[in-house]
Amino acid sequence: MEKYWDAFVSGYTGYANYLWKDITNPKWTSYFYMLILVSVVFFIFEILIPWRKKQAILRKDFFLDAFYMFFNFFLFSLIIYSAASNVVVELFNDGIKAITGGFDLQANNPMQSWPYWSILLVGFVVRDFVQWWVHRLLHRVEWLWNFHKVHHSVEQMGFAAHLRYHWMENVVYRTIEYLPLALLGIGLHDFFVIHIFTLAWGHFNHANITVDGRLTGGIIGTLIGLVVVNSWLDVAVLQNATLATQALVFTAIVLLGVFALGPIMRKLFNSPELHIWHHAHDLPHEHRYGVNFALTLAIWDYLFGTAYLPHEGRDIKLGFPGVEEYPSSFLAQNMEGLPGFDK
Repeated sequence: MEKYWDAFVSGYTGYANYLWKDITNPKWTSYFYMLILVSVVFFIFEILIPWRKKQAILRKDFFLDAFYMFFNFFLFSLIIYSAASNVVVELFNDGIKAITGGFDLQANNPMQSWPYWSILLVGFVVRDFVQWWVHRLLHRVEWLWNFHKVHHSVEQMGFAAHLRYHWMENVVYRTIEYLPLALLGIGLHDFFVIHIFTLAWGHFNHANITVDGRLTGGIIGTLIGLVVVNSWLDVAVLQNATLATQALVFTAIVLLGVFALGPIMRKLFNSPELHIWHHAHDLPHEHRYGVNFALTLAIWDYLFGTAYLPHEGRDIKLGFPGVEEYPSSFLAQNMEGLPGFDK
């Protein structure tokens, strides 16, 4: 028992120290400033190339959503989540060792010897697939939907709406996704790289912008190419090559993404055009539990028959029936769905 109490205390103090160091010592790997940087980039895009041109730059609930970003990513972890999750991880690992006679899940995982690009790719696809199913559960199971309603209370879409969600969603998502990622041996650094990418894509899905698939295809092609070239072929393109070679490689990668991925990007990846329909106030009768559940990869919706794009949804009404009476304050929204909460 003492072991788990120590894990709880070290998780709390460890995260508090990490957060303080992350804020006071800014660097490229700083999670705190990475969130700010990604958010500022999409905020600038919304100003320069807005999809809904009549929507105010500081749209309805902009500052509420901005607070949600920092609460869900930092304050909630500081208050309880990191400490509690440390205990759960210890219990899980001890349980595996007890069942298997001392088998160490991380040390004996065969993926540790794989090329780095393949670890990232498998971790990303598996995590996204698990999250897609969790997202469907949030819509299908009534008590989970009561939590998820917070996210769907958005009535004007913008990048910051990405992180407006009930704190219980942190618990549900992280609990369910931990097991497959742990079994794969996905490490903390691997998870950080995957998470930053999905964070940026989540901002994109919710942003008040629309861009050609060739642009996003070029971006994805560049990211994939750099990872493959640097880790699989073991060619340090960015460090050891001449400027001419670097320029040639970058150009080839971008063009490959533009022309190979560009035409199919909106079938492979989620986008503002797809995700706006996920937030539609009025759902089609045949999809009364929701559509377009993709977080990052849209292929799951096309594979399982939940993709829905009847026409451009730029100006559709957002929310759900009764959203006008839904609580508007942060505290009241985060009491929704909890036992004993008196509506």
